[in-house]
Amino acid sequence: MAEIRVLDLHKAFADFTAVKGSTFTVKDGEFFCLLGPSGCGKTTTLRMIAGLELPTSGQIFLGEEDVSFKRASARDIAFVFQMFALYPHMNVRRNIAFPLVSQGMLKSEIDRQVDQAARTLRIAELLDKPVSGLSAGDRQRVALGRAIVRQPLAFLMDEPLGALDSEFREVMCQELRALHDRLGATTVYVTHDQREAMAMADTIAIMNEGVIEQLGAPREVYERPASVFVADFIGAPSMNFLPFEAALASGASAVRIGAATIEVPALREDVSARPLLCGVRPEHVRFADSSALRAEVLGSEYLGTGRIVTLNVGGGVTLRAKVGVASMAQRGDHVGLAFDAEAVSLFDKVSGRALRTARDDRPHAGGAGHG
Repeated sequence: MAEIRVLDLHKAFADFTAVKGSTFTVKDGEFFCLLGPSGCGKTTTLRMIAGLELPTSGQIFLGEEDVSFKRASARDIAFVFQMFALYPHMNVRRNIAFPLVSQGMLKSEIDRQVDQAARTLRIAELLDKPVSGLSAGDRQRVALGRAIVRQPLAFLMDEPLGALDSEFREVMCQELRALHDRLGATTVYVTHDQREAMAMADTIAIMNEGVIEQLGAPREVYERPASVFVADFIGAPSMNFLPFEAALASGASAVRIGAATIEVPALREDVSARPLLCGVRPEHVRFADSSALRAEVLGSEYLGTGRIVTLNVGGGVTLRAKVGVASMAQRGDHVGLAFDAEAVSLFDKVSGRALRTARDDRPHAGGAGHG
């Protein structure tokens, strides 16, 4: 396996720029996710790493080798696509063996490596079956097997679970991460599904309109989003935003929203009077009868382990709270709200960037979402 380094990578198609100045490193043996909505540039980035697209400018290193302008055939990588790309006229064994046959490897060695890959993926009993009769999950395992037998420097995966139903996708997330750990693989994984990224990744690069907005461990991007986009994209439900406008001096540790004073982590910069946003995750919102921040309950969604309560705080602003299953809040009730001060984020509404606060003084306890 090998480290992948991407330096100031750009990709333009005529007058449209798909990737703008991306720089990141995928460590040897790391599970790295490129995450973002459709059209954000994540798949284009992956295809440039693979050599399926060549960059307009910038550099890509695979190990110590500059492969920026080398075609895919000259790069020791394996690519797994969303739609499996299996050969329907071949059985499972021949599909997995195909890249080794193409290399002219001895049949005895091919058989050994195919059997080993099949055991790793728990599909040994399927080796002599036609791929046309397999379930979507088993076809994806065959596609992974064909990548594994090559023993490449890196695995690149483009939405590999996108064709699976949601229940089986969760199972495959666990299996993919376990497979990654067994192989010690360097993996770059593209997805639009933040749940997949949070479940599997060591590091997530969140992309928006061709730009990497934040790079970090799952816990870091969730708890300390670098922008409004990241805060809104990560989390289910996503972060709540309450607008306000004030001149805040460095050291300020409270903001005014309507008649309420909201405690926040101390600011580490001066903010002139311009539109700002107070951001808080639903799990950090609680009911507090004495609070001056009032809201009307619009609805309550029962989740088995808790409830999601939707609230109207006035001025066209709604927010959601994750509360205990015993909460009796009902539509039409009026409640007071309080936030966990240390979990509040502040943003510049115009630029979308997060403001520096006392939370940034402390080193973040990282850690992958896969546990």
